[in-house]
Amino acid sequence: MNFAAFFSYIFLTAFTPGPNNIMSMTNAGKYGFKKSFPFNLGIFAGFLTVMSACAAFTSLLYSVIPSVEPFMLFIGAAYILWLAWTIWRNKPSKGKKGLAATNSFTSGMVLQFVNVKVILYGITALSSYVLPYYHGFWSVALFVFILAFVGFAGTCAWALCGAAFEKFFAKHEKVLNAVMALLLVYCAVTMLWELI
Repeated sequence: MNFAAFFSYIFLTAFTPGPNNIMSMTNAGKYGFKKSFPFNLGIFAGFLTVMSACAAFTSLLYSVIPSVEPFMLFIGAAYILWLAWTIWRNKPSKGKKGLAATNSFTSGMVLQFVNVKVILYGITALSSYVLPYYHGFWSVALFVFILAFVGFAGTCAWALCGAAFEKFFAKHEKVLNAVMALLLVYCAVTMLWELI
């Protein structure tokens, strides 16, 4: 296995903007890193689940994906657009009292099941780099954990940036919410573009 290519792919994919990273940064900028950490743990749990499913069903997914992909893209884009709408309509806060429904363990975990970027990340990494060379349960499980952990590290890095600029975000919350919502809309549009 070409480890340099494998790690380049997973780090570039995990640390580039996507729904997980944008939501992590937004939540940490609004509530602080500590209060947004449950969302990131939900992402990690969802990542582990999705990566496990990708590993277990890669051969099945290859035969099913042509008919399932448009449905997955539509559902994923709809959920991401809902997240964008939630961020867009969010009023500037005067404190960190109540946490939004999008800043929870469950929200972070559910996002993984409709986040096509994560699903394709798992399918591509496992089918191209891992499964051709490793077949044992424990070796594949190790790679599933590595994929999930690198994805989790990416969201935590974006959350740390959000927390580091918390005062700036609070001062410019309305504009930043608009930018984050538009980035999420961009993610959804690029997903839907695949259907054309």
